[in-house]
Formats: sequence, C-alpha cells, structure tokens
Amino acid sequence: MPEGHVTHRLARHLTDTFKAEPLRVASPQGRFAEAAALLDGEPLVGAESVGKHLLVDFVPGTVWIHLGLIGKFQFTHVFPAPNPSTLRLRLSDGVTAADLRGPQWCRLITAAERAEVVASSGPDPLRPDADPARAWAKVRRSRKPFAVVLMDQAAFAGVGNIFRAEVLFRHRIDPLLPAQDLPAEVFDAVWADLVLLMGEAVEVGRIDTVAEEHMPQAMGRDPRVDRHGGEVYVYRRAGLPCYVCGTPVATTELAGRHLYWCPTCQPSGARGEAEIVGAGADR
Repeated sequence: MPEGHVTHRLARHLTDTFKAEPLRVASPQGRFAEAAALLDGEPLVGAESVGKHLLVDFVPGTVWIHLGLIGKFQFTHVFPAPNPSTLRLRLSDGVTAADLRGPQWCRLITAAERAEVVASSGPDPLRPDADPARAWAKVRRSRKPFAVVLMDQAAFAGVGNIFRAEVLFRHRIDPLLPAQDLPAEVFDAVWADLVLLMGEAVEVGRIDTVAEEHMPQAMGRDPRVDRHGGEVYVYRRAGLPCYVCGTPVATTELAGRHLYWCPTCQPSGARGEAEIVGAGADR
C-alpha cells in the first residue's frame, strides 16, 4: 500500500498541473460516472493529502481517494486511454491526463464530509498543521507494541510498513516494546525523524533511510534492488546481514503485516535512543 509521501506527491503534482484549469472529468469505467458529470468542465481548486487520503477539490465538491493496495494515479499525454474499462477517473486539460485505476475508493464528498476526513485522521508528519501531541497521547496510553501503534493511522497518518520498520531501527527500539514504555524524548526523536524521512521521500519519490556511512559506495556493496527503491536498513532484508552489526535481519508477522528488525541493534526490551543510527554522518 502506498505510504503517505506518495499521496502528498500526487497532491502536489495535481495542483501544479491543473490548478485553476477547467478540466474534462470522466469515468470510462462508469463507476464514478455520475459524480464525474457534475465536475466536468469545472476548474480544479487544488489538491492536498492527509495521511493516505488524497483530496482533490472542485467547487461542487471534493473527490476523496484512497489508493489502497493496488490503486494507481498516473499522468500521461492525452490520447485514447488504454483499457478504459479499468479507468475509474480521468482528469484532463486537453494536454495532460491524470488516470486513476484500482483505488480502494473514489467518492465525491461535501465540504463538511471533507472536514471530517481531515479531523478524523491522525497527525500527519508531512502536514504543517500536524500536532504530535495527539500521537503521543495515544502512544502513552497504549499497551500494544509500539510497532503496532506506529501503523495506526489515527496516531501516525501516512506511516506505512517501510517507515515503521526503518524508524524503529534508526532509534534502536524493540518493535514489541509496549508503546506506553517508550520514553518521551525517544518519541520526540521518532516524530522528528518521520518528518525528515517522509519529507525527503516527497521530494525524491523514493524512501531512503540509510546514513552515508552505510550507503553502497561507502560499504563497497551493491545497491539495493527492490520495486520500492531506496536504501533501507531492515525492510524486506530478512536473513541479510545488518549494515551496522552484521546480524541477520529478522522478520515475523505482527497485526497482519510483516515486521523487520535487527535482534542485536534492537534487542528485547530496548526503549530506544533519541540519537539516530549514523548520526555521526549526514543523518
């Protein structure tokens, strides 16, 4: 499932490409046809993201999109859409088209409903209006593993499995540590790290979490090859040696998602550190 930086990049791209332009709005698949007809010819007011929710604003209402596991929003030059039967939504200014396929949902909502989507989401590290105190309140009351709370979209909007695994490693936190046992200073450092990492991911379009001293050039290793791209410490590296200590990366399933960690760098009961791995380098 796309993490929060993906929807923020999409919101920026939609706004930069189409803002104030009257758009052709269509639903070749037909499942969004009635709403598309109401929006056709209207100018785009703008788009923004909160967590994994993409909000595309027009005067008549907001298109609320959640990409889910297989949803994709792709930008192309205008030409007849391939496989129109799979195309839930097409936005076009006559030159560029933005095509949406396979979302978990795509709905037209009112201003009041839009406000509720924003209000019901947890604080998003990528939004300037995010209040980390809301996340801390959930963390300090929860007996669940901190790794579970990190994936709770009502606590950390936009954080997915990659960012979860990587910040836990970067701050040497036992993923199974009860959330309420996390020290406040470590929470503050984790939040700041999410702001940094997710912000960088918005800019470059990939997730990189590895300090310069652990990058391929510095270590004389091959770059990571993965469809998600980016250099990471533990995510999808089960059985491979930790870049810091050499211990094989462990994996298990937790709350229905794969969890990755280093048993040496993140030993049982480890309450974490405010300083991040590789802090002596660029991070």
